[in-house]
Amino acid sequence: MTAAPEPGRTASVGIVTGAGRGMGLECARRLAGTVDRLLLVDLDEKTVYAAAEELATEARTAVVEPHSLDITDRDGLARLAARARELGTLRAVAHAAGISPTMADWRRILTVDLVGTALLAEALRPLATRGTALVCFASMAALFGDTAARPATEEALSDPLDEHFLDRIRAAVGPEIEDPGVAYTWAKRGVQRFVQREAVRLGPAGARVCSVSPGVVATPQGRQEAEHHPSMAALVRQSALGREGRPEELAAVVAFLLSDEASFLTGVDILVDGGVRAALTVRQRSGDTGYRARSGRPSDGHR
Repeated sequence: MTAAPEPGRTASVGIVTGAGRGMGLECARRLAGTVDRLLLVDLDEKTVYAAAEELATEARTAVVEPHSLDITDRDGLARLAARARELGTLRAVAHAAGISPTMADWRRILTVDLVGTALLAEALRPLATRGTALVCFASMAALFGDTAARPATEEALSDPLDEHFLDRIRAAVGPEIEDPGVAYTWAKRGVQRFVQREAVRLGPAGARVCSVSPGVVATPQGRQEAEHHPSMAALVRQSALGREGRPEELAAVVAFLLSDEASFLTGVDILVDGGVRAALTVRQRSGDTGYRARSGRPSDGHR
């Protein structure tokens, strides 16, 4: 437990989604030293309460409060926003909640990873003020597959809260989007595009938003994906650094983006992939296109 903020100073509030384990938990660990009140959010009640207990035993400054919440639950997000407002001034949000291709069908993947991101931003937007910063997790997967601009797809991605969004994106992309890997790629591409639009909305308030796109990271979810997609091991071996990322390395990047040191950074995606994209680009330019064809559509594994 920490002392109350100094008299005359409003408590600063942080929110971390997907905070039960993996990259979300590491983001929470970093943010616990920068805010007065920290709200941990995860669908899994057991893991989020365990995470709160874990952080409470460490030498941190924030009062930690766990919340079990489905990120696609609009009413639940409204309650989360109300609680943040009650506690103080929203300072930092790390939105790490998400699911990967082996975890659900195409509709659920798009709903959680993209629609859920938009719903969270919608709920928290009224709380944004000068100095508020939000980081949303995308993925290096957004850089794979068919990257050509499609007007119909761009139009569908521009409004993930449209009640017909899933039908519109399927019509734009075609039946292939029913492949969970393809759906994941488009969901994360949508997150990157959403962040650009959200930056314009938040800018007048002096608030910022960025996305991070992890590569292959050593988390439980990442290991689950690797078991189903052996090509991910090849991506790691032939990347610039030749290894997986660690959750704390992603959390360090997120912490910087949420800090005042990144005060002129908004509306951009930061690729944190250990040089996977660089290695693929070099090979492609040198004519070794077979490697890219074998690599498929990798995901990072958020948790």
